[in-house]
Amino acid sequence: MELLLIPSNSGSLNSVQWPLFLLSSKIFLAIDLSVEGRDTQRELWDRIMRDEYMCYAVVECYYIVEKILKSLLENEGRLWAERLFRDVNDSIQDQSVLVNFQINKLPLLLSRITALTGLLVHEETPHLAKGAMKAMQDLYDVVTHDILSPNLRENYDTWGILIKARIEGRLFSQMEWPKDHEIKEQIKRLHLLLTIKDYAVNIPKNLEARRRLEFFTNSLFMKMEPAKPVREVMPFSVFTPYYSETVMYSMSELRKENEDGISILFYLQKIFPDEWKNFLERIGRDETTLDSELQDNSSDLLELRLWASYRGQTLARTVRGMMYYRKALMLQSYVEKQVFGDIEDGMSGVDLTNTHGYELSREVRAQADLKFTYVVTCQIYGQQKQKRAVEAADIALLMQRNEALRVAYIDIVETLKDGKTYKEFYSKLVKADADGNDQEIYSIKLPGDPKLGEGKPENQNHAIIFTRGEAIQTIDMNQDNYFEEALKMRNLLEEFHGDHGLRPPTILGVREHVFTGSVSSLAWFMSNQETSFVTLGQRVLANPLKVRMHYGHPDVFDRIFHITRGGISKASRVINISEDIYAGFNSTLRQGNITHHEYIQVGKGRDVGLNQIALFEGKVAGGNGEQVLSRDVYRLGQLFDFFRMLSFYFTTVGFYVCTMLTVLTVYVFLYGKAYLALSGLDVAITKKARSLDSTALEAALNTQFLFQIGVFTAVPMIMGFILEQGLLKAIVNFVIMQLQLCSVFFTFSLGTRTHYFGRTLLHGGAKYRATGRGFVVRHIKFAENYRLYSRSHFVKAFEVVILLIVYVAYGYANGAVSYVLLTISSWFLSISWLFAPYIFNPSGFEWQKTVQDFDDWTTWLLYKGGIGVKAEESWETWWDEEQVHIRTLRGRIFETILSFRFFIFQYGIVYKLHATGKSTNLSVFTFSKKISVNFQLMVRFIQGATFIAVVTGLAVTVAVTSLTVTDLFASILAFVPTGWAILCLAITWKSVVKSLGLWKSVSAIARLYDAGMGILLFIPIVVLSWFPFVSTFQTRLLFNQAFSRGLEISLILAGNKPNVQL
Repeated sequence: MELLLIPSNSGSLNSVQWPLFLLSSKIFLAIDLSVEGRDTQRELWDRIMRDEYMCYAVVECYYIVEKILKSLLENEGRLWAERLFRDVNDSIQDQSVLVNFQINKLPLLLSRITALTGLLVHEETPHLAKGAMKAMQDLYDVVTHDILSPNLRENYDTWGILIKARIEGRLFSQMEWPKDHEIKEQIKRLHLLLTIKDYAVNIPKNLEARRRLEFFTNSLFMKMEPAKPVREVMPFSVFTPYYSETVMYSMSELRKENEDGISILFYLQKIFPDEWKNFLERIGRDETTLDSELQDNSSDLLELRLWASYRGQTLARTVRGMMYYRKALMLQSYVEKQVFGDIEDGMSGVDLTNTHGYELSREVRAQADLKFTYVVTCQIYGQQKQKRAVEAADIALLMQRNEALRVAYIDIVETLKDGKTYKEFYSKLVKADADGNDQEIYSIKLPGDPKLGEGKPENQNHAIIFTRGEAIQTIDMNQDNYFEEALKMRNLLEEFHGDHGLRPPTILGVREHVFTGSVSSLAWFMSNQETSFVTLGQRVLANPLKVRMHYGHPDVFDRIFHITRGGISKASRVINISEDIYAGFNSTLRQGNITHHEYIQVGKGRDVGLNQIALFEGKVAGGNGEQVLSRDVYRLGQLFDFFRMLSFYFTTVGFYVCTMLTVLTVYVFLYGKAYLALSGLDVAITKKARSLDSTALEAALNTQFLFQIGVFTAVPMIMGFILEQGLLKAIVNFVIMQLQLCSVFFTFSLGTRTHYFGRTLLHGGAKYRATGRGFVVRHIKFAENYRLYSRSHFVKAFEVVILLIVYVAYGYANGAVSYVLLTISSWFLSISWLFAPYIFNPSGFEWQKTVQDFDDWTTWLLYKGGIGVKAEESWETWWDEEQVHIRTLRGRIFETILSFRFFIFQYGIVYKLHATGKSTNLSVFTFSKKISVNFQLMVRFIQGATFIAVVTGLAVTVAVTSLTVTDLFASILAFVPTGWAILCLAITWKSVVKSLGLWKSVSAIARLYDAGMGILLFIPIVVLSWFPFVSTFQTRLLFNQAFSRGLEISLILAGNKPNVQL
């Protein structure tokens, strides 16, 4: 910590003092230059001055040593020190330092000075005093016999006073141990300057601390409004909705092991080894302390729970971060009162850096409480208290530890009247009293149950009345704050009075830092993607486009403006599933002005596993689908001018429309190619073009679809890299991300957004999807991935693969190179959609895990559903849940129309079979021998005929009919999409199929299709799992960030349990 302190530069030292981390190792580098070089004094000093901080370090070290020696020594010893430094100064003036002093002996001199300061930094004891005298004598001997030149040494050897003092043994017998505060600080600073060899770029060692310091120091040079004194600051509130998420980790949660034997505590110790070491030091324990030993002390146990909770996405972390606002206001108020001299303790304002004890000042605490209020709206806190839930006890503990914390909740009171039970609803605000119990501040009776719409906005709406001040900052439960950023809140609040155009700001946008991107590649991708959106994206949206909205970020609202114009949360069910952005819509529609400011940031936790990311993106995509249907978007489109309308469109719903159109383009392209191949038009067009010697028509036919779909979604992130880190570092990071298959991830995310956005447009009914906020460095079972991605990615990817096979089988063959160039992006899309969940799955290609996954998947696939059986346990229950979204007649009609595309395969391939003769009539498709064969094959397939019977039937078919083996392959290729089309139609018109008594047959066919898709997915995974190096390579690919930081990620993946031989 001493390395980062900024010196006051108010002492008597004749040198400018910089923070020590800037001067670290500079003395050693200067000595190396002196010892190794053969320069003159002027040349040596010029080389030192090329490094500004090296020059400052050398000058400061010289003056501090002089000051320390003169303050320590008395009588003859002081005379020796004064003459020595007088000779040094004269030599500097005469350019004779290299003549009068042996520079090559400076390392020896440095060791003696370091030994002396190492003793003087401690409090005086008889033993240390004796050691200091010996160290001083050693220093004298080195200076006299090693440093001084022979000519100069002779002057000291013949100095009578010095000789007499040495003979009598009193040269250094009277040393005054440093007692002056300034001298003691200088000794400590000199000792650090001479002992720390780390480079400035490596200080502090903790990467997060280094990042925070870099941003804070850079932000001080950004344009920001000047801050007013605390007593004149605009009062503000912070507002956090909470439902039933984790408040604090309990010891049972910290010790609970997953299937690999990994507990949360073990994970945190390996991911944050330096912070764990610091924690043990703070509580007075050494590094060898076992976790079980901390149970002996209840205080240490509580600190351990808090330490772990502050590194997860918990309410405790959010509360700690937001309470930094109060701490910052208290500190700033304390310093201001020292300057004006009106602090109640009567302290003088001489040393403004001495702020110890400011938290004990009643006056500054009262001042901070007048300006800051923190309300956490815990909707079901009352019910949790009645049930004596752990969450209620943890919330009460947070209130006890933070006196300014207020908790709002809905209290349900049941009353008996006329023999009937009535429920009364109260909105209450409580705080912790002196005894730690809940003290009710306000209680407001409500006309009924306030939860009429979506949960989160209703939770905010009932409690916003308890906030105070003129501004309100909305903070989600998975956010964090930093003390140094809280110091700039006064500047941010002044933006409400700044010049931002025609209208004053109504929402101040704040930058976010995603703190969950430090370990896995997925977390890194998501962090970079979010960072580009909340920096570069928000900056452009605010200025010059003027279409920035509220996206759930830690924005600061003009409280008076919004509570008089509909509040900050719209809560209508379904349509307002993404309630955050409607606050921005509402503010803009009511002539508000939304700005963005990047000199202050707030931490934000994001999803770190692929499944979590997919659920989050599905929720956002569904919310955007509902926005298309909202009147807010319609009104904004009507009222905006042309340019703002286009900007607004492409930055909200237009982004998802374009994403969906991008994927639809792939399908149109491939279906067009399949049509040309099956109809024979591509052959005819090519032959006609060649006969006419026309290459333009053939070139148009072979248009190459080379769009790397996933890369385009990463363009804003790449631009953000360039602007934030510079071109070279941006290129390096981009290459590293490509090596970690970021294109696969972004292509997969493209499919996620397309699926959920399209489903919402067709059927509506977007819903909140809980993503979970835990630590995800664990293996996800195959069945879990299949359940989540089967309909959104796998089915669509298999459709693309079949289209590509049809094209290569029946298209015009113009060489393998031409085919690869024409279809490479489509193959990349399909492979990404099929295998991304397994590529980004920790231990996804480990043989033992693969075997366990297969057993788990087959058990799930064959287990029958029923009442009380969950989707995670049975395929039947999951399959029923997958059909819930099809509810409306409009949706059924659209699904029916889309399902007819699969019959194109059957219709086209029939004309390619030899059994159809020369007929191209549509009746051939219905009554030909091929259809009879297909029907027989379908019946046998449904009845579960044995493998031998199928092979025998196929052989007989080839012998009796005119069909070839190739035709049988084509029959299967046509039958699979046809059967899927029939299945989709049956699901769409479920009630009709059930009335015909065919639903069980439909269910059996669906199970066979899922079994077939699962087997096709499993085969490559099994093959790759045979090779151990694949799993090693995958681990490096997924956790490159962890390996780069030297973390023991292998211990986390391997677990504490030994491998079991199968």
